[in-house]
Amino acid sequence: MRATGIPYARAPRFQPPAPVPDWTTEFSATSLSPACPQAPVPFLDDVLGTRYGELPGSEDCQNLSITLPGDVRPDEKLPVMVWIHGGSYTSGSGDLAIFDPARLVAENRVIVVSVTYRLGLFGFLATGNGRPANLGLLDQLEAFRWVRRNIAAFGGDPDSVTAFGQSAGGDAIAHLMAVPEAPALFRRAIIQSAPLGIARGRTRMNRAMGSAAESVTEQTPAMEVVEREAHVAQVARKFGLLAAMPFGTQYGHHPLPAEKDIEAAWNRAAPHIEVLIGHTSEEARLFLPRSPLLMRLRSLPGVGPGAVRAVDWVVTQAVYGRATRRFARRHARAGGRVHRYVLDWHAPGNIFGAAHTIDLPLLLGSRDTWDGVGLIAGAGWAQVDMTGRALRALWSSFARGEDLGGAGAIDDALHYRRVGDQ
Repeated sequence: MRATGIPYARAPRFQPPAPVPDWTTEFSATSLSPACPQAPVPFLDDVLGTRYGELPGSEDCQNLSITLPGDVRPDEKLPVMVWIHGGSYTSGSGDLAIFDPARLVAENRVIVVSVTYRLGLFGFLATGNGRPANLGLLDQLEAFRWVRRNIAAFGGDPDSVTAFGQSAGGDAIAHLMAVPEAPALFRRAIIQSAPLGIARGRTRMNRAMGSAAESVTEQTPAMEVVEREAHVAQVARKFGLLAAMPFGTQYGHHPLPAEKDIEAAWNRAAPHIEVLIGHTSEEARLFLPRSPLLMRLRSLPGVGPGAVRAVDWVVTQAVYGRATRRFARRHARAGGRVHRYVLDWHAPGNIFGAAHTIDLPLLLGSRDTWDGVGLIAGAGWAQVDMTGRALRALWSSFARGEDLGGAGAIDDALHYRRVGDQ
């Protein structure tokens, strides 16, 4: 059962969100949430099977949808999982078909709240003329506050909320943990493939991008703002690997501390938020077909495949692996409970291997949205769903607060272990 398109906040363009008053009369929650205006990403449409324009675009996109078991009782207290979608902070929406949590909910008797928030120039870039940063992050905070106030009416337990998100969604959750209010909003966090290795040292890049965005005003038509976004992203290219995700959270702007204080902020939260954090074993392979150089390298007799694996390993570790391990160790030293995982499932013979986003078809969506899609081509749906069922059960066990033990695995798919304080 789903209740869709529920507004949790509203804001004029480039302004912080204000909560929407909770309603006391009947509300028709039957329309999918619109997406924040965004540019097409044909590559991802090909790989993930999404369709540009699948959802209408609107700046009034601060909505959430709730998926719950069909027989839930209002007096129940089910675990709640709040989904923050990825997309490099410039694309995606909580209600895309590939993010449908129906299987996760039905199999594990949890409630999933899917959040849509502002993206790109609408939500994630400060300018020198006073436009605030982190507006999309502030949207997400308002969504968690809405859940805290209202989820009990849907049979959810407001004291058992897990934030989970992939890619930019995981990065956002990690940074929400630095907000003092976070432990009151969620008790657990599942951080999937967060590019934490490129989250710091971005001040000069953000400043250059902000200067390029100052010509955008409150009156600029929405799709012109989206077009300008591409130019602003181009400004970031001279900053190397950081430009792989040019838009994002900005330290020293509300609600985040200065970059030098981020570790201390995370340490304060650690004893209060349990974490499951990890990444795929071949994150960078998602982008292999987009690189003519790497494709030529791959075709070299004998040495080609090994060379591509080496490049993938270097990039995967630089953007995801090392920073994930550091985050987990720091969280444990600060008194938090944390498990770290690596996901290495992949479709047999598929060029993408265990690439960035391979966790999505295992957790969310359905056969209708994923069967035959490029990312998992070569795997039968029965195989995908069998592995996915195990992964969904593991995620839900964590969300229920069950002890995952010292270590564990899903055969041929994932292994995890508890991170100690050593």
